Amino acid sequence: MSQHNIIGSEAFTRGPSVIIRKYKAGGMRRRRSKTIATFIAGAGAMLVVGLITAAAVYGPTMAGG
Repeated sequence: MSQHNIIGSEAFTRGPSVIIRKYKAGGMRRRRSKTIATFIAGAGAMLVVGLITAAAVYGPTMAGG
């Protein structure tokens, strides 16, 4: 009698089994935080550009010029 340790649908898969040897834990978390940081930096840059533009447009009027 042979002893096999087959669980669930493993017995019916056609492809070879794949073993992941190297997996970096937290890779997706790092990618998501990097995307969020880039978005915040871009939003901050747009805010600064908007403030500079507003100061250039409305500055002379506000100064009484």
